[in-house]
Amino acid sequence: MARTLVDLFAGCGGLGLGLERAGFETVFVNELHQDAMDTYLLNRPLGDLKAKQNHANDIVEVTQSSGELDALAERLRREHGDIDLVAGGPPCQGYSGIGHRRSFVLAKEEIPSNHLYRDMAKFVQAVQPKAFLFENVRGLLNARWIPTGEKGEIWEEVRQTFKNITIKRGRKTLHYEIGWALVSAKDYGVPQNRPRVLMIGFRSDIAPARRPGLVADGYLPQPDGGAPDPIDLLGDLDDPHWIRGGSTSRYLVDPKNEVQELLRTSIDGRLLSKGAPLTEQVYGNHADRIVAKFQYMLNNDGQIPVEMQTKKFAQRVIPKRWGPGGPNMTATSLADDYVHFSRPRVPTVREWARIQTFPDWYQFAGKRTTGGRRRAGDPSTGDWVREVPKYTQIGNAVPVKLAESVGHHIRQLLQG
Repeated sequence: MARTLVDLFAGCGGLGLGLERAGFETVFVNELHQDAMDTYLLNRPLGDLKAKQNHANDIVEVTQSSGELDALAERLRREHGDIDLVAGGPPCQGYSGIGHRRSFVLAKEEIPSNHLYRDMAKFVQAVQPKAFLFENVRGLLNARWIPTGEKGEIWEEVRQTFKNITIKRGRKTLHYEIGWALVSAKDYGVPQNRPRVLMIGFRSDIAPARRPGLVADGYLPQPDGGAPDPIDLLGDLDDPHWIRGGSTSRYLVDPKNEVQELLRTSIDGRLLSKGAPLTEQVYGNHADRIVAKFQYMLNNDGQIPVEMQTKKFAQRVIPKRWGPGGPNMTATSLADDYVHFSRPRVPTVREWARIQTFPDWYQFAGKRTTGGRRRAGDPSTGDWVREVPKYTQIGNAVPVKLAESVGHHIRQLLQG
């Protein structure tokens, strides 16, 4: 029997897809940005989710209306009983070193999205799930509200907010038993060096015993596998006849290894063989000088030509194989952060999605990419409106394989 899931701050659905693969069924979803919500709904044959009452754009509009939040919580309990899991990763751009390349001068306390953990806690208190999962970036652990604040003060406030949740059930007052850890996605089969803060809480009336052999730290799972090398992950997508601004619409070879077989499936699980339709393999229309730069980097161990070096975030070549330390890259929201390991171009949307362990059947709505100001907004002028193109959706997602590993573990703990 599937466990019920409420997916908050869902983005394009990486966390949700991983949890669904672990046996959870999404019954309510929230995502502010329309492009990402369109992607989420596009990939789920769950007609009920597309009904207006089962998804919301701005979670604040729900949590700041006690009547609306209570009505939603009551309806979820009436239709689904005790919700098993509320999961979410409130937007992290205010804490992430990668997410804030622009020199916005606002203190973190002035950025509205940095307070959304409070809305998640309100939602958890109202819905009273058996468990919750909070996900965020490593930078949250040391973040300060203001430059002169205490190191780690934001994380302390986040944890305390969830610890302070109380639930009245008859004569009992319940709370959540909480555990957390900083985990690396590469330890769970994800081809990235992507540290994530994961906090899990179990309602005190059903909290499982902490078993040392089962739990790495808090309620998090033990690492369960190494990450595939880029050549093994992406090699079957390579088209030697690629054209700038063009695309490859069919697979040119059969899957060559286990990881390709796992990702090259249709939505109903069928293997996609040579000649099957391939989507999102569209190539950037790079200028001649950019292609020359990329080719130089490929020929010179990733070195950027001196005349093209800048003080901005430098591009890197994705290696064919990881070094002794394993993956040393992180999928970001920008298409041009990395160069393909054998072609003078940036990775395609499909290749970027594979790095986040999305299966090939997963489709993405919206533009392929867009300009920095439209993508990031500008908090310094009060502009919070953002477009969320495909690369940004993917880069902001929780890796599917990490979410699946955590989901299996939570299910196991819920079963006692």
